[in-house]
Amino acid sequence: MSISLSRRGEVEPFHAMDILAEANRLAANGVSVVSMAVGQPSDPAPEAVRQAAAAALKAGRIGYTDALGLAALRRAIAAHYGEHYGIDVAPERVAVTTGSSAAFNLAFLAMFDAGDRVAIAAPGYPAYRNIMAALGIDVVEIELDGEPYLRAAHLEKAHRQKPLKGALFASPANPTGAVIPAAEMKLLVETAENLGISLISDEIYHRLSYAGPDTTALAFGSSVTVINSFSKYYCMTGWRIGWMVLPPELVRPIERIAQSLYISAPELSQVAAIEAFKATAELEEIKARYAWNRELLAKRLPELGFRLAAPMDGAFYAFCDVSRLTNDSMAFARRMLAEAHVAATPGRDFDPLQGHRTMRFSYAGSHDEMVEALARIERWLR
Repeated sequence: MSISLSRRGEVEPFHAMDILAEANRLAANGVSVVSMAVGQPSDPAPEAVRQAAAAALKAGRIGYTDALGLAALRRAIAAHYGEHYGIDVAPERVAVTTGSSAAFNLAFLAMFDAGDRVAIAAPGYPAYRNIMAALGIDVVEIELDGEPYLRAAHLEKAHRQKPLKGALFASPANPTGAVIPAAEMKLLVETAENLGISLISDEIYHRLSYAGPDTTALAFGSSVTVINSFSKYYCMTGWRIGWMVLPPELVRPIERIAQSLYISAPELSQVAAIEAFKATAELEEIKARYAWNRELLAKRLPELGFRLAAPMDGAFYAFCDVSRLTNDSMAFARRMLAEAHVAATPGRDFDPLQGHRTMRFSYAGSHDEMVEALARIERWLR
């Protein structure tokens, strides 16, 4: 029997997930594995979030919501922008999504057509590239070449070579943890607007900055599409709940596409997420542990030969240059998992051109896990 296969399925695999699958296989066979491969908090969602979900389950009726989300959650998200950033956002501009992954799908579908040129930074989150490639969008990867983040000059240069329709940036960034300073972000937004480039700002690691306050791209223009999520700071990865703040012109197009692709984000997760904004004390304790882990890795990884390739200003990642240890980070990561039983992500995920010499370590786990992982790596390298 002949089965038709589209070229969309030929996108690069997400190697972090492949490493995680192998780590899970080892763990299922009784091997003690420390995973630093996936950006997932080891803590559960806040207590109030879980209680709200339990109450909703007890009430019994979980169903569809409006495609743009529950009105109460959209209001809570809008209020968050006033409380955390001092920015007025109308609830009508908020779209609740099935995680940030659905938000990226919706943004790319609503903003760009096949063949449009959209810029991203390399290294960068691989799903940007892979989703756009599957949609037929022409992905322009801008090599940062040691710079910590995407700058206005990068956009100008790429646009001069051939006009860009859009660009996406993240701050704090995955995999580097780099944070774009407010003045640089302002210039980036203004430059994009002057050049007619539509911008998407990935802010899913907001509230996980260690060097200063969060800066949202919304502070510098209402034409930016902002994507955020309850997955990272709020410890709600498996709840699959995120949001977008949209320019008014994009609200109805996003709603129309969401109606057909997703109907709505899960109502149970939406009801629970309303409580997440009230759990700051609990969540700040978790962030303090990340900061403790960050301090440990910043000291120990370079001592072991993993030179930091970017400042660890935000998120929960250490992005390292491993060229002193290997010229094939993929094979190195597989060996480290098989022999030292420590999982980390090879740089190929984040930069197909230069990723052979980099690796990402997540420090979202417990402090004891970080200590153990570093001890195992040290013994293995010896």
